[in-house]
Amino acid sequence: MGFGLWRRARYPRVMPSPPAIFNAPFAHEQAEKLLKRSRARRAQLSDQAISELLSDTVYQERRRYESDRPEPGEAERVERAATAIGHDDRPAMERSLDELITAYTEEIHNRFSPRAYAAATRVLPQALTRLVTATDPARLLSGDFDPDRRIVVQGHIDMVRGLCERGTVILAPTHLSNLDSPLIGYCLFRAGLPPFAYGAGLNLFTNPVMAFWMSRLGAYTIDRRKNGLIYKETLKDYSVELFRGGFHSLFFPGGTRSRSGMVEKSLKKGLLGTGLQAWQENLSEGRPNPDVFVVPMTLSTSLVLEAETLISDALAAEGKSRYIINDDEFSDAGTVFSFLRRVLNLDSAIYATFSQPMDTLGNPVNAQGESLGPDGGVIDRRRYVCDAQGQVEWDEQRDRVYTERLARALVRAFHRDNVALPTHLAAMAAWRALKRRHPRLDTWRLVRLGRDERLVPKASLMEEITALREQVGQLAVAGHIRAALPEDADELLQGAITRFDSYHTRRTIEPQEHEVRVDPELALYYRNRLVGYGLDGDAVVAEVSA
Repeated sequence: MGFGLWRRARYPRVMPSPPAIFNAPFAHEQAEKLLKRSRARRAQLSDQAISELLSDTVYQERRRYESDRPEPGEAERVERAATAIGHDDRPAMERSLDELITAYTEEIHNRFSPRAYAAATRVLPQALTRLVTATDPARLLSGDFDPDRRIVVQGHIDMVRGLCERGTVILAPTHLSNLDSPLIGYCLFRAGLPPFAYGAGLNLFTNPVMAFWMSRLGAYTIDRRKNGLIYKETLKDYSVELFRGGFHSLFFPGGTRSRSGMVEKSLKKGLLGTGLQAWQENLSEGRPNPDVFVVPMTLSTSLVLEAETLISDALAAEGKSRYIINDDEFSDAGTVFSFLRRVLNLDSAIYATFSQPMDTLGNPVNAQGESLGPDGGVIDRRRYVCDAQGQVEWDEQRDRVYTERLARALVRAFHRDNVALPTHLAAMAAWRALKRRHPRLDTWRLVRLGRDERLVPKASLMEEITALREQVGQLAVAGHIRAALPEDADELLQGAITRFDSYHTRRTIEPQEHEVRVDPELALYYRNRLVGYGLDGDAVVAEVSA
């Protein structure tokens, strides 16, 4: 099928309408709502509590300024707050709180552009297609080009589409790369789903091209350098108001990219709990379509743009305290383009899997949006938060338990719908073969092996691949993981080497005559995608998270 025919067949002429989230009236309305929320909370606080709340932000911001130059006006706001605290002047402290919240709201909020959105929805399918085939345009004319072999979008897509009409949907994906946000936007479009608002780390805007499009396609800004309680509360309130307004939203519950390459095992529960809060507020106020649904989404990729930087950071001693990498492969537009062009030329390079949706309590839901109990029967989720008269009972401790339950359900879904790919399995096999040769060495010593010490017998590697292929196959049959692996071990290894060599300058697995040389850091990074299934003596996530 020619490109023009494929485009018309695959994509409808009528695109999903863009959300009216980021226009000026909405921005002003959000600021007023967030101020109202904050004032209601602080009305219950003592002067001392107000002072401590403001003092926390003054302290955190001053610490940040030691390494980050403040934006114009930032330092002045903080010093006015400090003066109000010093004078023990509650009205002045209240004014400083309002000033900080307004400034934070304006920073978080980006301007949505319907024109840019319309242009992107027209151009994106063609642009990615041309990017995929840039190295060999003749393939496009030959009729053998199949975009679904490059980016596979699968899972409970029809159910998610239906739930978008029944309530508000939170998409909660795994997070591997800074390319995840535009990739997910493309997958939403491919699935025929409406656009989602999403929080994007401030560091993502260092790439000027990506920043231009992200700020106009629904991204609101999250500055993870800001640790003050007032900023965190403002961000949560912003999220709640989006849900209450019926705007579908996306955020990464892991908080940041997985440094180690593992599927997330622990999640940030602050923003995750805003869905539960918004649902209860909707119920309390009798709003139409009050329900909020959560959809786990697992991204599985053969290669990761920032793999070398991420695993080095994870292994570094200071990596335990670092939260943001400001200078990595994503910062250079040429590197990003090269990565996409090379990776998308591979068959089935990327999988995006929509898991079964659930409610904000962690229960699975059916296509009608009804919650299901352990036996598969329909349950009334309102009774978990309402009294006998159907009125919402507010209980923060109870809600923390529910949010923890939801987080565990998300982690299990992430692992269940993770797709094992040849690069993952070959890397785990190479790592195991390396450990077999150096049984006394721990992880930290293995990654520092000298060049000649990284050689392992090819026969040993093939044994590991064969054994792992069988184990993963059994896990897939049992529904604990998905797999896209060739049956033949030689084919699997060669496919993995081809993928690794298509992008990484350091050879992850380098064949010799009777041996292979392993790059321990990259092998560890890609191997980690299969941690959590008991394959390498690690704990099984389904058991520890139950």
